[in-house]
Amino acid sequence: QVQLVESGGGLVQAGGSLRLSCAASGRTFSSYAVGWFRQAPGKEREFVAAINWSGVSTRYADSVKGRFTISRDNAKNTVYLQMNSLKPEDTAVYYCNAPVLMSTVRPGSLWGQGTQVTVSS
Repeated sequence: QVQLVESGGGLVQAGGSLRLSCAASGRTFSSYAVGWFRQAPGKEREFVAAINWSGVSTRYADSVKGRFTISRDNAKNTVYLQMNSLKPEDTAVYYCNAPVLMSTVRPGSLWGQGTQVTVSS
């Protein structure tokens, strides 16, 4: 059974950067499309970014295009989310998810515990 563990969250000022990591156990992780989702207080969980198994294909929510970059290192069983030019509205708990259906960015059944990102104005 694959387990996902997020890290890298924290408090940052608007305009700053953070890099989130999603580390996975299990040999099948490298065959999964992986995504990042986020949930702000009082709001529904929403899609942020996804990457296919090879890293060739990526998708982003319109709200983060040009600011966030998703990448992966299958040798390390890790997916990253580089977040630049952060805005207060990016404040949320960020979750790693697999396997994501790339055509619709529908999340799969595996979720990490989440990591808090707080952006101050």
